[in-house]
Amino acid sequence: MGAATALELARRGFHVLAGVRRDSDGTALRAAGIEPVILDITDPDHIAALVARIAGDPQRRPLRAVVNNAGIPGAGPIEVTPLDQWRRIFEVNLFGHVALIQALLPALVRSKGRIVNISSLNGKLSMAGYGPYASSKYALEAMSDALRNEVAPYGVQVVVVEPGGVKTEMAGTGLAGLDRLSAGMTPEQNARYGDLVQALPSHVAAFTKAGVTSEVAARTIAGAVTDRRPRTRYVIGATAGFLIRASRILPDRVLDRMTTSDLRKHYPRTTAPRH
Repeated sequence: MGAATALELARRGFHVLAGVRRDSDGTALRAAGIEPVILDITDPDHIAALVARIAGDPQRRPLRAVVNNAGIPGAGPIEVTPLDQWRRIFEVNLFGHVALIQALLPALVRSKGRIVNISSLNGKLSMAGYGPYASSKYALEAMSDALRNEVAPYGVQVVVVEPGGVKTEMAGTGLAGLDRLSAGMTPEQNARYGDLVQALPSHVAAFTKAGVTSEVAARTIAGAVTDRRPRTRYVIGATAGFLIRASRILPDRVLDRMTTSDLRKHYPRTTAPRH
């Protein structure tokens, strides 16, 4: 989704600095006229180098927008997900974005630019098995709301984008640790969560398959960057739109039954989850 957004913004005439983790990731981007920058948002040296690159731009172009797209998934029951995994998810999905925003806000104030934070449907609606990831996205939403009010007097706009299912590789990589998580559960924990852990890959795959392409998502994100009077939030995908609206009006218990029923379709046995 990040690569597709970089390509879409370049097509619209922007000079794009695209954060990549490896030099090889930037090869295709360079061919499209995009400037790849090695960037791990949890690494202070990488952030400092990006700030220096922007400040020393040879054409003195102002920084118009920052799209905070970096993120890692994380699935697993609350009780059995190790704390170091929780901390890693928050380091990338929240604290890294805060660090980047803190470093680049002076330039954005000067240009009266824009911050676009990529959240998720799970920033508005959580469910069994998605607690670590959803918690980080809820936190990103709250941070964005506070930031929007703090920087509005200085002409900086803050926008949140909430994708639902998007056909990217991220979903699969987030499930890689489930086997290890399952192997570390006690017999008692396995009795409680074994079916849930086995259901998550199928549930994620079905949700992703029904989602939009990264190119469709990129057009919405680019709109959040370029719209003259942007909304505070953009939703990507019909399913995300429906569920986010439902979360505003339906009682919690009704939402619980909806999400549990959807997960139950992917359980490996006929046993139903207990609440």
